[in-house]
Amino acid sequence: MNEIELLLEQLQAIAQSGKHYGKDVFDLERYQQLEDVAKKLSTHLVHNATPKNLDLFFDADSGYVTPKVDVRAATFSNDKILLVKEKRGGTWSIPGGWADIGYSAGEIATKETFEEAGIQVVPKRLIAIRDMQKNHYPKKNLSYIYKLFFECTPTETDIHSGVETSDVAYFTLDEALKLNLSLARNLREDFQMVFDCHHSKNWETKFD
Repeated sequence: MNEIELLLEQLQAIAQSGKHYGKDVFDLERYQQLEDVAKKLSTHLVHNATPKNLDLFFDADSGYVTPKVDVRAATFSNDKILLVKEKRGGTWSIPGGWADIGYSAGEIATKETFEEAGIQVVPKRLIAIRDMQKNHYPKKNLSYIYKLFFECTPTETDIHSGVETSDVAYFTLDEALKLNLSLARNLREDFQMVFDCHHSKNWETKFD
């Protein structure tokens, strides 16, 4: 995310929060105007900012704006990490996805791994909480996102692909870094980080 996109996110957050908490009819009108201006600016200044995806971003939530949460489950067996190949794009990533209402972050790690790789896992420890913008992940939308990485232990061995994945396999660190990776989901340095955690007895959770 570049500086312009971040500023537009901040404008959207101010407008959305103001519309939710504002009481004065004139203030509400101004907050709506602010959101309209942010949309128009986005169509001119943000790469791939189509009217459709802007509507999804600006109308996706109500109330006070907070970051979205993406959970990744780094599951290890015999010093290899479990990765899935996305049907859409054909890239490899650590299993995971958006946090859903009604599930804890650890439960999301378990749920997403089962859906994408076909096995049950148990979250062992929180590796890191990373701010996507501060760590320069490529982004496909305007949402401000935190990424949570959990180290997980498998409770079964019969891995298989799911609805959104075409392949599943375990890889060493060197093997993983040679794959066509989904960098929006996991940067190359993320792989070094999760392996470092796996090899550590006293890991301290990393955060920005």
